[in-house]
Amino acid sequence: MLDLVLVLHAEHGGGNNSTFVSRVVSSSGTDTYAAISAALGSLKGPRHGGANLKVLQMFAAMDKDISDKEDENEISAYLSRILKKEAFDNTGLIYGMGHAVYSRSDPRTEILKKHVEPLAEAKGRLDEFRFYERVERLAPLAIAKERRIYKGVSANVDFYSGLIYDLLGIPSELFTPLFAIARVAGWCAHRIEEVANNGKIIRPAYKSVEASAGYIHMEDRL
Repeated sequence: MLDLVLVLHAEHGGGNNSTFVSRVVSSSGTDTYAAISAALGSLKGPRHGGANLKVLQMFAAMDKDISDKEDENEISAYLSRILKKEAFDNTGLIYGMGHAVYSRSDPRTEILKKHVEPLAEAKGRLDEFRFYERVERLAPLAIAKERRIYKGVSANVDFYSGLIYDLLGIPSELFTPLFAIARVAGWCAHRIEEVANNGKIIRPAYKSVEASAGYIHMEDRL
């Protein structure tokens, strides 16, 4: 199971945040250590590699605040509170839901879900898995009700990966490092391609839309 998760996390195209960072930094001509360190900094963020830990923390909060885990109305009400920034970490995010590329489904999630159910059953935590399933089904409905969405919303790979690590007895402090261990292979592949092509430095365009402002002397600044 751990090997499967590592394989699924190893590579995910050049557009994801950390891999793009590794390519941008590599294009400057720096060394491998600097490029991988920069990518690690990106992966550390809770909206990227740290998301599976956030999912686990979110479910811990739901486990505490939802009295009946089989009551779909109560679950939906709590998800609505999350979206309104009234519950969990007040960010308005349901962690593990939605993806920049995948809308109808994340193929990595589909693979993980097939394996996490028998693992949860073997660990005597099948009820917990069923709760995850309910949230996975109800969250897109809650999001569509509260916000205008232009594409489908589905569970991403982080939704179940944290649960799998927890079922395997892996400390939560190692969730993101394990993700990084897997992703280093992908980062290095992209770095090799960037260096081999010997292309120009990656420099995205930027245009300020702020109105012009005059210079404020130091003594006049707040």
